[in-house]
Amino acid sequence: MVSFSLALQIARRYIFSKKSTNAINIISYISMVGMGAGAMFLVIILSVFNGFEGLVNKMYSAFYPDIKITAIVGKSFDADTVLVNKIKSLDNIKYVTRSIEENAYLKYAERENIATVKGIEPAFQNITGIDSFILFGKYQLQFNGYDGAILGAGVDEVLNADMQEPVVQMQVMIPKKERKVYLNPEDAFHKGYVLPTGVFAIQQEFDQKYVLVPYTFIEELTESYDRATSIEIKLLDYSKVSTTTNDLQKILDKNLKVQNKLQQNASLYKVMQIERLAVYVILSFILFIVSFNIIGSLSMLVMEKENDIAILRAMGASESVVRNIFVLEGVLSALIGATIGLILGFIICLIQKEFGLIKLQGSGSFVVQSYPIEIHAIDFLLAFVIVFVISLLASIYPAYKASKKELSLKYNA
Repeated sequence: MVSFSLALQIARRYIFSKKSTNAINIISYISMVGMGAGAMFLVIILSVFNGFEGLVNKMYSAFYPDIKITAIVGKSFDADTVLVNKIKSLDNIKYVTRSIEENAYLKYAERENIATVKGIEPAFQNITGIDSFILFGKYQLQFNGYDGAILGAGVDEVLNADMQEPVVQMQVMIPKKERKVYLNPEDAFHKGYVLPTGVFAIQQEFDQKYVLVPYTFIEELTESYDRATSIEIKLLDYSKVSTTTNDLQKILDKNLKVQNKLQQNASLYKVMQIERLAVYVILSFILFIVSFNIIGSLSMLVMEKENDIAILRAMGASESVVRNIFVLEGVLSALIGATIGLILGFIICLIQKEFGLIKLQGSGSFVVQSYPIEIHAIDFLLAFVIVFVISLLASIYPAYKASKKELSLKYNA
């Protein structure tokens, strides 16, 4: 312990002492600045990734519930009130709703479009928070005695429905499932009318595909009573999702599957994790390249401090003490740079989060106007650990060479 404390004191003096050769100072400062810049950019980029990830989760939560129950085989399944009440009786269940999706031909005035009509119950609003993404009009599934329809922005771009004073109804035509030959093509469709009351804007995947209507509208139109393509659930505590999923599997038919948010969007989350890993690898590699400055500066420092090393060895210092001096000198200089870099990165992230100074290119068409930021303490800790490990590895070789030198004390004439 005493030898380590001595090595630490000497290493600290070497960091801030002026070297006889100016090149050593320059290389040392370059390595310190490089490590600091690498750590700063790492936490900034990861904070931006966190911001985008949070934004994507928020947008997907407008359509994907905490838990979704669907059929393994086929499109729809029996979902009567008995099944719904069994699900509601479980612990950790907050809201339960049924939904049914059908492909439909839409006609509004003289304009036409094809979309997926999703019949939803009133609880869908509480499960997803879709009402917070209304762009025009209002979130109303009933209006003046008529069934209402909430259109995706992409669907409405084609139909151009009037949301200010909804009076013109939209025709909904859903193909019949019976395999029959009809003399009149229109007889092959279930026909109904809804009144467009609002437009939602989340992202293209949903905006160009969906129209939300009351569950009872599709149920009566297609005569598919107590059928659903999915049962969607909001939990009281999402951290218990695994336990709740297991409880659901016990009471549900084996032909039904239960998926949490991650499973519903497995490919999306996998891509985000791969991108995050790629950032770690790329910036760690850059820090590894920067660490060669540490090797260079320490090697030059060893040559300059040959006299000091000879004195220490003459006083009884072991090889480990000499080795620790130069290892600590390399690690400390890198960590000082990293600490400054992390503080600067934190300040930059706070400024961007508060004021949104750096805008997204073409941000007028995006949900957010500037780069989103979410600061996670774990990112700062990982950046610090990465700098520590790289600087430690870079310092070992010159420190080992220093400890093995056979030196004699040199006197100036």
